[in-house]
Amino acid sequence: MRPAVTLLLAATLAGCGQPAPLFVDNAYVRLPAVAGRPGVAYFTVHGGKDAATLISVTSPLVIKSELHESMSHGGMASMAPVKDVPVPAKATLTFAPGGKHVMLFDINKSVEPGGKVTLVFTFSNNDRLEVEAPVIAAGDPPPK
Repeated sequence: MRPAVTLLLAATLAGCGQPAPLFVDNAYVRLPAVAGRPGVAYFTVHGGKDAATLISVTSPLVIKSELHESMSHGGMASMAPVKDVPVPAKATLTFAPGGKHVMLFDINKSVEPGGKVTLVFTFSNNDRLEVEAPVIAAGDPPPK
């Protein structure tokens, strides 16, 4: 009987790993079609064991950034800045064209398609994540 109990206990403990941490993936930056206009960052946020709130996404190569959300009212599309974005525990939030995104104003002229930009994600729980995001031109398909 003892080996069966030991095996059951080992199997139970093996499944008790640490919960997945808060993380960001699939990030990329789309440059503007017209120089001097804002670019945009898209990405996916994966909530950790506890809820948090995304309060900013910045970059050392950008003068200003804003969290934004696109919406449609009466057939008219618009977008507006949002103060922050709640990230529920264990949730997946996709920032994509037509939805939530980050506007990047005054991107450094050295940033070109094929390069990378560091995005710094700051959350209400004091998590600060740095992600290297590939840069694409205005009409290019998203990276895979």
